[in-house]
Amino acid sequence: MKSIILLSATIFAIPISMTPLCADDAAATTEETKAEAAPAWQSKAVEYARIMSRVKWTPVAEDMPKRGGHFTAGKQYTGVPYSSVKHVGRYIGFDIFLKTFLAAVENPKSVLYTENLYGKVKNAECYYGKVCSSYTSYALQCGIWYVSKVHGPRFREGVSTVQPQSARAARPGDIIYTPPAKKNGGSHVELVTEVIRNEDGDVTHVRVEESRPQTTSNTLRDAADFDKHLASRNRELYRITDLDAWRGGNRADAFLFPNYGDDSATPKINRVLLLDRGDWVPYAKGQPVKINLMDRDKQGIRTLVIKRGETTIETIKRPGYGVIERTFDTCGDYTAHCVMNDGSKSQACEFSVCELDFRLPQQPVERAKPWTIDLTSDNLKPIVLYFKNSSDGYDEHNIFLTEEDRKSATVTIPASVTQNAKKMQVWLIGENRYGRLKKRYDVQVSD
Repeated sequence: MKSIILLSATIFAIPISMTPLCADDAAATTEETKAEAAPAWQSKAVEYARIMSRVKWTPVAEDMPKRGGHFTAGKQYTGVPYSSVKHVGRYIGFDIFLKTFLAAVENPKSVLYTENLYGKVKNAECYYGKVCSSYTSYALQCGIWYVSKVHGPRFREGVSTVQPQSARAARPGDIIYTPPAKKNGGSHVELVTEVIRNEDGDVTHVRVEESRPQTTSNTLRDAADFDKHLASRNRELYRITDLDAWRGGNRADAFLFPNYGDDSATPKINRVLLLDRGDWVPYAKGQPVKINLMDRDKQGIRTLVIKRGETTIETIKRPGYGVIERTFDTCGDYTAHCVMNDGSKSQACEFSVCELDFRLPQQPVERAKPWTIDLTSDNLKPIVLYFKNSSDGYDEHNIFLTEEDRKSATVTIPASVTQNAKKMQVWLIGENRYGRLKKRYDVQVSD
């Protein structure tokens, strides 16, 4: 959605009212004008942020990892879990639907309870999660996340520092940036989602929402405490003045994900069977698919049926309860459902099997020269190549793929992408209607 305000070059003569405005009227008019001028995307940002910060879920087993331990089975949590899943796990909202996470929560044999990214990926524990930058980027209607360090005016257009740096100047949709405490340290971003004023128009409270351990948090501060929060750790309050300029080509509406409609709807979670990755989810070709037969309502399972499209792949009579594992080497969209003892059919779990890969040049990549990457994909649309300097958290690049790139299966990488790096992570991201997969390799840059 676009939110650019076009200003006409024509000058109109505006009649001047002869009735003077008192100070209170003038202040009220100013606030009304600001509210009217606020772009629609700001209210959408608040709405989308709250999809992730207000969702409630309850673990069904004790083994779901979090920072410093595990989430408690049977305890209700609010907000999605924090985990910097990188290319190993999956970001909720970008790589999977929110409903996929909620389905995985209901399966005690899902990756949420059987996988632990602690020690494998820095700043990660849970296989599905969000971090501060993927939370704000989701709310700000991006197709993929921007890391927190590059949210501000040093790196993006269409964003400025708010003046004054105080509660009285804050607006919903503003970003609070916390710089790294040390070189190459972690930074942080938060989102202002509500500004409360009294009858005189003075700001009394500011609500801030963010992704941090253990789940997304929601904090309402009075104006004085908000100002103290800003003043500590050299925090800065940013305002996006032109969303399209700030996002560049990174627009959510250009891709299948984020899918705000599905994420905001209440899903119907399968009570008979669930996949190890939840439901409504893509798998890589050759990756095991683990189907947990639970039959929570004790109807009795007569048959398990697995289909690819309309073709039945396998029928298993009297499968019993527990996990059945299968591997699929043919890409396509699949379903798994049960025929119950009374002849009725259960809800089907839906998933896809996909291929996604790329090949780097055989020769070393030379600095200041363009180079190419060859793509391989099946049942998945390659959408972006993401480049990250392994030694500089500020040096990241997105190459959004065109139809011509996909048709030729070759992408030309500009020399500027590897201008400053000695080693870069290269991620290929592809998507289909069930979600996204990521593939990563590293490339060395020679002088």
